Amino acid sequence: LLQRAPGIQVLATSGTEHYGFPMDTRAAPFSDNNVRQALKYAIDRQELVDKILFGYGEIGNDHPIGRSNRYFAADLEQHAYDPDKAKFYLKEAGLDNLAVDIHVADAAFAGCVNSALLYSEKAAAAGITINVVREPNDGFWSNVWMVKPWSATYWGGRPTEDWMFSTTYARGAPWNETFWDNDRFNELLVMGRAELDDEKRREIYFEMQDLVSNQGGIVIPMFGQYVMAHSDKIAHPEEVSALWTLDGFRAVERWWFA
Repeated sequence: LLQRAPGIQVLATSGTEHYGFPMDTRAAPFSDNNVRQALKYAIDRQELVDKILFGYGEIGNDHPIGRSNRYFAADLEQHAYDPDKAKFYLKEAGLDNLAVDIHVADAAFAGCVNSALLYSEKAAAAGITINVVREPNDGFWSNVWMVKPWSATYWGGRPTEDWMFSTTYARGAPWNETFWDNDRFNELLVMGRAELDDEKRREIYFEMQDLVSNQGGIVIPMFGQYVMAHSDKIAHPEEVSALWTLDGFRAVERWWFA
């Protein structure tokens, strides 16, 4: 509607904002990485982008580093909806089928419950039954997130890879919502902070994204865009920050009257 309104321009930027479904990797069946991989191949990511974000987003690859980050691993193999591959990983876990509860509320992110329902519908083709438990919005972050074995989450992301990884994936991090503890990942985290060679640092962060994507405990199906509307009497630089909305909250400094 805003796009059709006279005198209004709509601006969308792709950054680090992402939505996910974290699993407690200490708790069965999520303690088995084969089960986690099965769940990653049982979701139709593009469907969620189209139906939940109305196209204003991009598919995720089960790690938190966005395309706007400096060391984004663009060549990392993309997890795609593949019921047969999901079945393969279930078999590797010694299972013919799987039934799990996912605890969600729209307090996690707008459209969260519907996202889980779409996930459940597509996972059925892989022999996975996802029981969507709708929790109250009130108290979700205290009573469900990091409490229930499988829930939902939202992150605005961070401007650097180290900041994002240190906040939610490092050993002992207070917001490590999957309780994931990977020795190689934690070793690389320290190495990345000390490495001055840019190419070597890039390789470190690429490997870390690979580890989280293929061994971590979170399904990140989509990254959202920051969608803004402004008067056509307002101008802005050609490149607008993708770190948070309103040009990284610097529109008041960087935008001007046309």
